[in-house]
Amino acid sequence: MRDVKPLPGTVAFRLGTLGAIVGDRLARKIAGYGVKPKHAGLMAALEAGVAASQQDLAARMGVAPSLVVALADHLVDLGAIERRRDPADRRRQVLTLTDQGRELLAKCAAAAQEVDEELVAPLTPRQRAALHDALDVLSENEGLPA
Repeated sequence: MRDVKPLPGTVAFRLGTLGAIVGDRLARKIAGYGVKPKHAGLMAALEAGVAASQQDLAARMGVAPSLVVALADHLVDLGAIERRRDPADRRRQVLTLTDQGRELLAKCAAAAQEVDEELVAPLTPRQRAALHDALDVLSENEGLPA
């Protein structure tokens, strides 16, 4: 067996741990808007694609369709999205972001930017740029939007 780094020294463990910490920070910042990061993710996916079926969104987000239904139910109650039957296929539910949803998504984006600034505060401008570049490459490699 080749030399194995201790678990805390692995990229996977470090990114996972940082992701959990940063995700919790973002969740606290947007909780006052009545949403969690997964709600914001669903709205961002809708913003990127205009309208989508619940099945399409589940596939795009890499989550179970039942989770998309639960997230959508909450966002419909908030007035952030609308759910309509697809006229071409009555079995499909199509979701669209409302104007109120766009405003909510903008607030979530602003909160995320605040968390970004807190997170990268100890980095130099050069380190920040390198981090963004590396995250772009990793995100693209995983099929995520940059």
